[in-house]
Amino acid sequence: MTTVNLSNDLVENAKRYAAAFSRSTPKQIEHWAKIGKIAEENPDLPYEFIQDILLSLQQVEDGDVEPFEFTELDPEYVRKVLSE
Repeated sequence: MTTVNLSNDLVENAKRYAAAFSRSTPKQIEHWAKIGKIAEENPDLPYEFIQDILLSLQQVEDGDVEPFEFTELDPEYVRKVLSE
C-alpha cells in the first residue's frame, strides 16, 4: 500500500459522497479515479455511458448475463420501416 497526501477538501467531499453511495472514503476516491481515468482515455464518452459500461462489466463478472438470440427480420417489415 502507498500513502498519498490529499487535500482536506477532497477527503471531506469523498466522505460525503461515500456516505451517500454506501462506500468507504478510500473506495469513493478509487471510484472517482477510475471514472476520471476512463473519461480522460475516452473524452467522447458521456458519463452515463461510462456508468452503463461499468455496470455491464460487473454483470458479466457476476455471471448475470444471458445469450442474445439474433433473429431474421421479415423483409416486408423492413421495407415498411424504411419507407416511413
